Amino acid sequence: MNRIILIVFLVIMALLPAWSGTPEFWITQLNYIGLASLVVLGLILLTGVGGLTSFGQAAFVGIGAYATAYLTTASGWSPWLALVAGLVITFAVAYVLGAITLRLSGHYLPLGTIAWCLSLYYLFGNLEFLGQYDGIAGIQAINFLGLSLRDGRDIYYLIWLVVLLSMWATRNLLDSRPGRAIRALRSGGGMAESFGINMASYKVIIFVYSALLACLSGWLYAHMQRAVSPSPFGLNYGIEYLFMAVVGGGTSVWGAIVGSGLILTLKDQIQNVLPKIIDTTANFELVVFGILMVLVLQYARDGVWPIIASWWNNITGQAKSRRSAVAPPEAPALPQRQRPELGTLVLDVDAARKEFGGLVAVNDISFSLKAGEIMGLIGPNGAGKSTTFNLITGVLPATSGKITFLGNRLDKLPSREIAKLGVGRTFQHVQLLPTMTVLENVALGAHLRSKVGVLPAALHIERRTEAALLHEAAKQLQRVGLGDYLYEQAGNLALGQQRILEIARALAADPILLLLDEPAAGLRYKEKQELAKVLDQLRKEGMSILLVEHDMDFVMNLTDHLVVMDFGTKLAEGTPADVQQNPVVLEAYLGGIDDDLEFETSEDTATAGGTA
Repeated sequence: MNRIILIVFLVIMALLPAWSGTPEFWITQLNYIGLASLVVLGLILLTGVGGLTSFGQAAFVGIGAYATAYLTTASGWSPWLALVAGLVITFAVAYVLGAITLRLSGHYLPLGTIAWCLSLYYLFGNLEFLGQYDGIAGIQAINFLGLSLRDGRDIYYLIWLVVLLSMWATRNLLDSRPGRAIRALRSGGGMAESFGINMASYKVIIFVYSALLACLSGWLYAHMQRAVSPSPFGLNYGIEYLFMAVVGGGTSVWGAIVGSGLILTLKDQIQNVLPKIIDTTANFELVVFGILMVLVLQYARDGVWPIIASWWNNITGQAKSRRSAVAPPEAPALPQRQRPELGTLVLDVDAARKEFGGLVAVNDISFSLKAGEIMGLIGPNGAGKSTTFNLITGVLPATSGKITFLGNRLDKLPSREIAKLGVGRTFQHVQLLPTMTVLENVALGAHLRSKVGVLPAALHIERRTEAALLHEAAKQLQRVGLGDYLYEQAGNLALGQQRILEIARALAADPILLLLDEPAAGLRYKEKQELAKVLDQLRKEGMSILLVEHDMDFVMNLTDHLVVMDFGTKLAEGTPADVQQNPVVLEAYLGGIDDDLEFETSEDTATAGGTA
C-alpha cells in the first residue's frame, strides 16, 4: 500500500476518538470492525493464501473470550496474564484440531471445521463453570500503562494498535522464506515438496497462527463488553468471518479491514434503510444482504481490495516502477554443497519398475550417471520418461527395483527428503506460483539453504538471511538470462521463459543432480543455444544432469550419454553417435526407413505437450 495512503489512514484513525464530535456509535462500530479484522486476518492467511477453508474461527474467538472471562472473575487473574493463558490454551487446542482436521481434503476439510466449531459452541453453552448459556459477567477492564480502558474510546486505541501490529507481522511473514512456502500451499504442495518443504507442517502453522489471532480478538472483545455469552461464537459468525475474508480480498492483509468494514457497515445500514424503502417491519435484512453478497462475489471475485489496489497503481504508475526496480543488493553467499569428484557414480537406477494396476509404465529399467555428465532420456511420447523422473525424485513410489543417489536409497524416501540430499528438478508441465514474482519463485527453490522460522519472519528480524536468499535467486536468474524480469509476475511470462524460470529455481537449490523435463520445449533457436551454454557450464562445474527432451538437435549436441525408452522399456544406451546408428532405435522411431536418425524436428517439438 502506498505510504501516503497509509499515513492518512493512521492519522484519521488516531484523531477520530479524540474529536469530541465523533458519534459514540462510530467508535463502537470501528471497535467491532477492528475485532473482526483480527479474525479475518487469520482467515486471509489460512483460506485466502493457504487455500484451507475454515468455518470455525469463531470458536477460537470464544476460547480467548471465555479464558479471560473465567480467569479474571473466578481466579482474580490480571487480564494480561489471562491473555497468555488464553493463547496457550488456544495453541494447544488448535494444534490438536489442526493435526487431525488438516489431513482432510476437498469438501471434507470445511465439513470438519464445522464439526469442531459446533462442538466447542456446545461446550461454551453447557459447561457450568462457564455460566452455561447465561455466560460470565463482571469482567474487569484492561489496565494499560496505568490507564483503565473502561470506555469504548479508550479501548479503541488498544484494539487498533493490536490490529495494525498483527497486519505488520502477517505482511512480514508472507514476504519471507516461510511465507513463500505458505503461498505454495494453494498449488497443492507437490512442487514445493520437491524442494524439501514440509507442506503438512506449514498447514498446521497457519492454522495455529489464525487461531491465535482469533483468540486475541476474543480477549479484546471480552474486556470491551465486560461480559461474554456463547451466541457470538457460533457457526453463523464463523460463516460471516469467511464472507468478510472473501469480500475484502483473500490474499491481502488490507482485505481484512476492507471486508470487515464493508460487511459490518452493510449489515447495519440495511437494518436502518430497508424499513424506510419497503415500509415494513418484517425482517428482510438477511435476504437483501445475501443478494448483495452474491453480486459482490459475481463482479469482484477476487475481492474489493484488489480492485482498489489496481486502481491506485494505475493512477500512480506503481506497477510499472515495481517491474523496473533494481536487483536485490549484494549479500553473504548461502552455504553450498560439496560436489563429488568428476567421474564419481552419482545416480544408479537398477531394475526400476512402476506398475499402475495392470499397466507397466516403467519396465525394469537400469542406467547410471556420473558426476560431470549430461545424460539424455529420450523416446516417443508415452515411453515412460517422466514416470522415471518421478520415481527418481520420490513423486511416485517404485513398485520394485532400486534407485541409489550417492549411496542413499531414493526409492524408499519421500520427495522432500530426496531434495535434502541434493536432487533438483523441473517439471514436464510447468509448475510455478503465477501470482508471485519471478524472484520469489526462484527464492522458493533455495528454501533448504536457510533456517528462518515463522516467529523471526513475522517480527522481521531475519533480514540478513532473507537478503541472502533473494540475492541468490537474482544471481541464478541472471545466469539463465531472466535478470530483467525479477519483479514481473511469473504468470505473465511466455511458456519458454517459464521453463527457464523453473531451471533457475532448481539451480537455487544448489543440487548435485539436476533433472530437467523437456527444458527446451517452447524455446526459440537462440534461446536453446543459450540454455545449452548454461547446461554445459554446469557440467564443467561438476553437476550431473539428466534430461528428457524431444528436440534431437539439442540432445545430440549436448549430452554425453543417451538412454532410449519405448513403452516403459529401455531400447538402447550409449553415446549419441552410437544411438543414432542403432537399428532397434531406428525401427522404433522411423520404422527402419532412413539411414540417419532424425527423430523429430525442433519445429515439431517446440510445442510438444504429450505425456511422457
